[in-house]
Amino acid sequence: MPPARAAFFSVTPLLPAGPSLQDALGFYRDHLGFSVVWRSDSMAGVARDAISFNLIESTNEEWARNASLSIGVSNLDALYEEYAGLPARLGPLEMKAWGRREFHMIIPSGVCLQFYTQEE
Repeated sequence: MPPARAAFFSVTPLLPAGPSLQDALGFYRDHLGFSVVWRSDSMAGVARDAISFNLIESTNEEWARNASLSIGVSNLDALYEEYAGLPARLGPLEMKAWGRREFHMIIPSGVCLQFYTQEE
């Protein structure tokens, strides 16, 4: 009898933190509301609610410019208000053709975070 098929439970992306892990952790903690859950010399894990990332100190700008995540949230309007005025490039809050209300943010490391809610 073949072994039972493995089930996937979660995914934790590895993201470039930019040249200073300390600065990136400060941004995620102080501006985005994440907690630092572990840290080594050049890597760290951050989490907010059910979302977690692993960050690695990196000067690879091409990787950062091409890193993008979509994060589903429960109250998009409140989050947009929370993030307004941050030292990041915040895009407009809008309905997309594919049926999601969303906005994106380019954070100081160059990574693009998209926040969305699915319209019912």
